[in-house]
Amino acid sequence: MSSLSSMLKNPWATRALVLLVAVLLVAAPLMLPVFANQTLVRVGVFAVAVLGLNIVMGYTGVVSLGQIFFLGLGAYVTAYGVTNDWNIVLVFVLAILIPGIAGLLVALAAARLGGLAVAMVTIALPIVGVPLAKRLSYFTGGSQGVSARFSGAPEWTGLDDDQWQFYIVLVIAAAAFVLARNLVRGKFGRALAIVRDNEAVASSMGISPYRYKVMAFTIASMFGGVSGFLYLVAVQYTSPETLAFHHSIELLAAMVIGGAGSIVGSLIGGAYYVFVPQITNVIDANLTAVIQGAILLVVLFLLPGGLVSLPRVVRRLVTRARGDRSHSSSPPPRDPSQDDAVEHPQHTERQGNA
Repeated sequence: MSSLSSMLKNPWATRALVLLVAVLLVAAPLMLPVFANQTLVRVGVFAVAVLGLNIVMGYTGVVSLGQIFFLGLGAYVTAYGVTNDWNIVLVFVLAILIPGIAGLLVALAAARLGGLAVAMVTIALPIVGVPLAKRLSYFTGGSQGVSARFSGAPEWTGLDDDQWQFYIVLVIAAAAFVLARNLVRGKFGRALAIVRDNEAVASSMGISPYRYKVMAFTIASMFGGVSGFLYLVAVQYTSPETLAFHHSIELLAAMVIGGAGSIVGSLIGGAYYVFVPQITNVIDANLTAVIQGAILLVVLFLLPGGLVSLPRVVRRLVTRARGDRSHSSSPPPRDPSQDDAVEHPQHTERQGNA
C-alpha cells in the first residue's frame, strides 16, 4: 500500500496511469456488448449530476435537494431543441445556460437563508417541476413525455449507436470533470472551503459567503444541465418522472456514499446510482429501498468520508497493525537499577553487609 501511494506521488507515474485509463476507456466500447456500453453511458450521465451536487454541497456546504430539477430542465431543453431541428451545438449551450439561469435566480433568493430554509426551497423545485412539466405540454409533451432521437452514429464513423453515444458522453463528462477539478483546486475552491468551514472567518478575510454560495449553486445547476443533455443522448426520452423528488434523494445518497467533497467520489457516486439499483432489483425488487437504505447506513457508520476514503482507512489500519506488531515484538524495557547492580556487584554486596 505504501509503495502504491509513493508511486502515485511520482508525476510521471500519475500521467502514465491517466494515459492507461484513457486508452482503456477509448477501447472499451469497441469490445463491450451493447448492454455494458449503455450501462457505462448512464454512469457517466449521473456522475456529472453528482459532480454538480458535490460542488454545492460537498465543497460549499449548501444543502441542495433539487439537483434533479436541473437535470430534467436540461433534458427538456435538449428535447425541445432537437424536435425543432435546432443546431445541436446551440441546443447543448442552451441546455447549460437555461438551467444555469434558473439556478442563479433560485440562489439569489435562497443563499441568504439558513441551512434548513435552503433545503426547503430546493425541495420545492422537483415538487413544483413535475406538475409544471405536465401542464406545459406544448414544450414538454405533458404526461406522455417527449422523445428526441439525435444521437445515432453517423455512417462515416462505422460505429454502432451505443458506441457513438459512449464517446459523446465520455468526451463531455471528461471535460466536466477536468473543469470541476480545476475549479475546486484553485482559488475559487479554497474560497468555497473557507465558506463551508466558517462563514465568519470567510467574511473577515474579504470572502463574501453569499456571493460564493450563489456562484456554487449556479455552477451546480449548469452541471445539472450538462447531465440533462447527456441523459437525452443516452435515453432519448424524458418525462415528468425524470424530475421526481425521489431521484434527488437518490442523487444525494450517491454523493454521500461516493464521497462528499471529492471529484473521484462523484464518479463513484454515479456508478452507485446506476449499479446498486440493478443489483438490488435482482436480489429482491420489493426490498430495493430497504437494501439501499442499509447500504447508506453502513457506509455512514464505517466510512463517513464515503467509499473514496476506503484506501486511506485501510492504509491507516495497516499502519496501526504494523505498529502494534512491532511494539509487541520489542523486548521489555530494562530496569536501570538492575544494570547498576550488574555493573557494580561489589558495591551492592558491601551495602548488604552494612
